[in-house]
Amino acid sequence: MELTKNKSSASFVGIIMLDTTFPRIKGDIGNPATFSFPVQYRVVNGASPERMVIQADKSLIQPFIEAGRSLIKEGAFAIATSCGFLALFHRELTQALDVPVFSSSLLQVHMAQSIIKKNQKVGIITARKESLTRDHLAAIGIEQYPLAIIGMEKAEEFSSVFIKGKSTLNTDKCQQEMKTAALKLKELNSDIGAIVLECTNMPPYAKIIHTATGGLPIFDVVTMINTAHSTLLHI
Repeated sequence: MELTKNKSSASFVGIIMLDTTFPRIKGDIGNPATFSFPVQYRVVNGASPERMVIQADKSLIQPFIEAGRSLIKEGAFAIATSCGFLALFHRELTQALDVPVFSSSLLQVHMAQSIIKKNQKVGIITARKESLTRDHLAAIGIEQYPLAIIGMEKAEEFSSVFIKGKSTLNTDKCQQEMKTAALKLKELNSDIGAIVLECTNMPPYAKIIHTATGGLPIFDVVTMINTAHSTLLHI
């Protein structure tokens, strides 16, 4: 049930994982080499991307809580998750767990909106636009912002791997799909001042998106967890 990173007697960031088989390249939340500090993983068996993203299956809340409690018992000083759609369960997780919970990279929408001009908006690139509902946004208090959202559901490689569960990944093709989506998002919304990547499999492509969009600030789950680590430990 557990994926492990560098064993250490020190405390660590605990990461609750969906049950997947696709590759976790460096930059992905599921690759421990992504981080410069200890992380430890707990997979929630049966928690597929389909159940979380498409079905928004509330029966997963308790298994997620139990996974978080297990990680805390082993020394986690913060909890993150491997799916941005867990924003929907943010309040349940924060109430049940006794450490700070960073459920979704979408929590950074607050910060992103605060650093740009009043007449600009935050763009979101999500795994599946239709599934990112007002309920998800309201659960973390960002429903009031004038967001511009684009989904990756029509991107062949991305969707076949990260939503449908294909076990191999063509990183070059996925990178091009991410770049295309970012450029389309900006083309349709010239007033975008920052972008948040909802999906935790997107950070490997953040740099190319940053460059392609003319240097826009790009927030993702890795920037969030890095901030969480420095905020909570101050080292």
